[in-house]
Amino acid sequence: MIGLPGVIAGRYLRSRRSARFVSLITLIATGGITIGVMALIVVLGVMSGLQHELREKILIGSPHLRLLTLGEGLRMNGWAAVLPEIRAHPEVVAAEPFVLTQGLFSAGHDYHEGAYVLGIEPDTGAAAVTSLPQTFVRGDLAFATTRDDVDGGIVLGRRLAERFSAFPGATVTAISPGGSRFSVSVGGFVPRYWTFEVTGYFETGMYEYDNAYAVLPRALAQEFAGLDTAVTGVEIRLRDPTRATLVGRELEERFGYPYRAVDWQSQNASLFSALQLEKLAMGLVLLLIVLVAAFNIVSTLTMVVTDKTREIGILRAMGMPAAGIRRIFVYQGTIIGIVGTLLGTGLGLVVARIVDGSNLVRLDPTVYFINRIPVRVDPLDVAIVMAASLLVAVVATIHPARRAAALHPVDAIRHE
Repeated sequence: MIGLPGVIAGRYLRSRRSARFVSLITLIATGGITIGVMALIVVLGVMSGLQHELREKILIGSPHLRLLTLGEGLRMNGWAAVLPEIRAHPEVVAAEPFVLTQGLFSAGHDYHEGAYVLGIEPDTGAAAVTSLPQTFVRGDLAFATTRDDVDGGIVLGRRLAERFSAFPGATVTAISPGGSRFSVSVGGFVPRYWTFEVTGYFETGMYEYDNAYAVLPRALAQEFAGLDTAVTGVEIRLRDPTRATLVGRELEERFGYPYRAVDWQSQNASLFSALQLEKLAMGLVLLLIVLVAAFNIVSTLTMVVTDKTREIGILRAMGMPAAGIRRIFVYQGTIIGIVGTLLGTGLGLVVARIVDGSNLVRLDPTVYFINRIPVRVDPLDVAIVMAASLLVAVVATIHPARRAAALHPVDAIRHE
């Protein structure tokens, strides 16, 4: 029950001529908590947004899990035998063989550039392992060509296509290190030149994919890489991406040597660990704003105790126990904390929504992988911030409340 201590606490918070300075300090303390909570919510939302956005961008071109083999060849010959067993796993939604190699590309100019060549199944439906088919600006994974003088169709990342000026209908020439053949007459390896028709291009928003990836049909990529009927490995999409490490271990134990599993979490562990550490560090730094506001609460309540010493003495003389006096100032500090926390939470959610929706801050995708600052407010983060703010506000009331309760009634009444 709040009772009389709560009524008196509310009265002390209201501004009067004799206590305008104390009321000003109260507003400053409330404002400090508001700003601190708002900053915490926005910054934690930005860090969570970066983690989520990077994860989604990474998973556009990378599967949740890849099953590869050990050895210098980096090729999987028995993929046709293990593929049905992989698809039978209860956590697996889709699994397909893939080829990953590199090639040197040219579009008929003096400019040549290396790029990653990804060979996947020409499927844009539910069996697709990644969300790459959803990022096409032109064309699709059907690789349908319109010319007879080419080796097949190819799809380029948007930035790669722009540098080559090679958009749908144009042709590009490629050299594959894996497709070289030894020539007796020359006495060395002679590379094979491939001509592909550009049948489309994609834009994932992830600089690495858009800038340096080209996609071929899996069968054509096998020939391009010189793998014959082998593939690089099997890529897998799971029901729950967070269980990729566990499923990978299960597949390794099931198939044994020389198979090995590589999940998206372990491939990008250093990046996400750095983001998580930065999120924690920024949260602790911004929590200092709330701690500064807590010192303002201490000073405010100390001044109130000094200003209301005679009234406290009268209340004690009329029979109010020391616990009741303590509750007056605990309630007062708690009210400041609640008001500041609610205002800060509301402002933080509004600012986070504005930053996320307006794209006010643009990023260089060559450095940050993404081109904007995303904000993703986690309800758990908001709850932790609100709880921490209220806890700090309540703890700040302990010293002034104990000091007020310790006043002797006679000495307090005589106070000038």
